[in-house]
Amino acid sequence: MEAPLFHHSQPSVESRSRSVNTYPKTELRDLARWGGPPAFVNPLHVGRPNVVGREALLRRFQGVLESGWLSNDGPELRRFEEEVARRLDVRHCVATCNATIALQLVARALELSGEVIIPSLTFPATAHALAWQGITPVFADVSSDSWTIDVEHVESLISHRTTAIMGVHLFGTPCRIERLQEIANRYRLRLLFDACHAFGCTHNERYLGSFGDAEVFSFHATKFINAGEGGAVTTNNFDLAQRLRRLRNFGFDLDGEVHEVGLNGKMSAFAAAAGSVSLAHMEEIVSHNYSNLVDYQRVIGPIPGICMRRPSLAETNNFQYIVAEIDPLRFGLTRDEVFLLLRCENCLARRYFFPGCHRLPAYLGASPPVSLPSTDAILDRVLILPTGLSIDSHAISVIGDLLRFMTANASFIREALSLTPGDAPGIPREFVRIEGPALPVPVSHYLDTMPVHLS
Repeated sequence: MEAPLFHHSQPSVESRSRSVNTYPKTELRDLARWGGPPAFVNPLHVGRPNVVGREALLRRFQGVLESGWLSNDGPELRRFEEEVARRLDVRHCVATCNATIALQLVARALELSGEVIIPSLTFPATAHALAWQGITPVFADVSSDSWTIDVEHVESLISHRTTAIMGVHLFGTPCRIERLQEIANRYRLRLLFDACHAFGCTHNERYLGSFGDAEVFSFHATKFINAGEGGAVTTNNFDLAQRLRRLRNFGFDLDGEVHEVGLNGKMSAFAAAAGSVSLAHMEEIVSHNYSNLVDYQRVIGPIPGICMRRPSLAETNNFQYIVAEIDPLRFGLTRDEVFLLLRCENCLARRYFFPGCHRLPAYLGASPPVSLPSTDAILDRVLILPTGLSIDSHAISVIGDLLRFMTANASFIREALSLTPGDAPGIPREFVRIEGPALPVPVSHYLDTMPVHLS
């Protein structure tokens, strides 16, 4: 894939000065963890909504209000579904109020029961959507290279109760689709994909969305293309699409009769309008994401102990996640320690999807403990960094400076963390800050006397 042609404009010097503190980090006491001002005045979020086309969006909202057709499969919804289907080159798109409902609807429409095999390395909604309907999610490990569901482990987990396999295109990386389809065909199982990270991504130059029996997308506010809140099921199966439309509308068919038990899973006209406007800016957003990835690679790539995962340029990707891995032996600090220090600086990195679905309290007692070594290893080192339209190259440079400062002074930082009361590096608290005056005397003295490396 060639680099995107669009280039994002840089914020003005004035806007930068409002968003970044100019106070230099030259001593450990300058870190926000120990009372210094945060590097960023306003929090930098992973998944801050990309708000685009404001004037067009307001015009569309006005049109919805004037039409009086605010929900129930109106023209805005049909337009959005057609745009999604056309972009993904798939026959049917059934939009829903959110992706979790979309997952539940497709599980019900395909009459899944018993057990469904899914990766543990996924957002909990993948598992919850099944468990909510009395289906047992069986957690599989992931491949150590692609981080998608391990096909060999999947096959070993199939039992007489298995009715489906659900892969997850994690961070936009496609699963081993052909191999999963082969296994599903051999055992007569349904094959689904949670594609919530993967809108606009391709596999063998074919857009994700038309593989397996169905695929599910998210248009939540945190996704690079968003409808404020929303989801969709895409499929090439006409009968499945028709049943999904019934199920999302209380079981009503086109004749106005209730033919089966359904629920209210419809997307509103306002959400559909927002989704359409967002879609119109897709190339611009992807280009900005790509530029951010290049900037992160330039700034963080040379830092020892941090490995940036770069999507394959042989395929189309949306570049909506900046995925880093922290090697504590080389970097000098654990992922959790870096996570804590960055959040204190208002850089709100995330540990997707720690601790893994198989370790969530909701599932620990439901089945015997499982060993997922690749999943556990990834979850100990992965760190997701902010990107999107709200992040520019200057912010990325500041994040790089912070990380260089941390690794250069790692031994001192670790000792200071061990001396600071209330510290729990393994379970970081939100926005943990110890103000300077509140530091205990031993730590204060330690911060005053320790040497500091600036590079």
